[in-house]
Amino acid sequence: MTEYGLLLKGVGSFYKVLTDTGESVTCKAKGAFRKEGLVPTVGDRVGVERQSSGYAKLSEILPRKNLSVRPAVANIDQLLIVVSASAPQPDWMLMDRLLIAAMRMGVKPIPVLNKIDAGSEAIKEQFLHEYHAFETLTLSAATGEGLDALRTRLPGKVTCFAGQSAVGKSSILNALFPNLNLQTGGLSEKTERGRHTTRHAELWPYAGGAVLDTPGFSLFETECLEQEELDKCYPEFRDAEPCRFPGCMHISEPDCGVKPLLETGVLTAERYTRYIEIAKDYQLRRKHRYD
Repeated sequence: MTEYGLLLKGVGSFYKVLTDTGESVTCKAKGAFRKEGLVPTVGDRVGVERQSSGYAKLSEILPRKNLSVRPAVANIDQLLIVVSASAPQPDWMLMDRLLIAAMRMGVKPIPVLNKIDAGSEAIKEQFLHEYHAFETLTLSAATGEGLDALRTRLPGKVTCFAGQSAVGKSSILNALFPNLNLQTGGLSEKTERGRHTTRHAELWPYAGGAVLDTPGFSLFETECLEQEELDKCYPEFRDAEPCRFPGCMHISEPDCGVKPLLETGVLTAERYTRYIEIAKDYQLRRKHRYD
């Protein structure tokens, strides 16, 4: 008889599965997966068959709705992209690229500003202004401010945290799971860069869903996007008038519908400047796609 559940963790050839009845089962994958080129991945919905002796058999991998390669995790519902209101300084370009990657995967992105208890009010204002077109969260893992709002976003969903090292992703998880005691890295005194503390992908069950931490400074690379696809990753552009030319890059073309958004404040100058860099990068990649 096959039972179904969520793959929480894989170490070597052993997999930890939380069955739909709430039982944790240690499994070994069936050998046919290797021949089929399949690799059980954290986040997979899987079938498990109990054996008369030894470990249960992971016998089936259900179809995935999405798959991230780095880190390896399947079926993500939402990506919480964390930056800090204090040190380290926010990497807004990383935020923008992660937003694009999430939307391309069909994952709901939620920008998160942590450390608001010790951070700059100017950074908070910039964060809220630049990402007003997204659902955002501001919080402090240290004081608990904003954590209740975060908790309401988690039930029934597989949620992944991503972002720079030392922005407090593991601290947020420790606040959500008091018994977890994840290692937190802090900042290197010389460089103010975070030390990576998360070594492997693992899901922790939460309110009918699950939560995943990822190694710091994760960058999800997406395939070469066409301009129309890139436009869809900027919700601010929905307020734009139609551009005169199809495939408009919104940089130097006449009668562009996007550039007027800078005057109305719908699109900030800083986010637009980063958009230009990203758009030119994709343009260059499209040009050399078949080199």
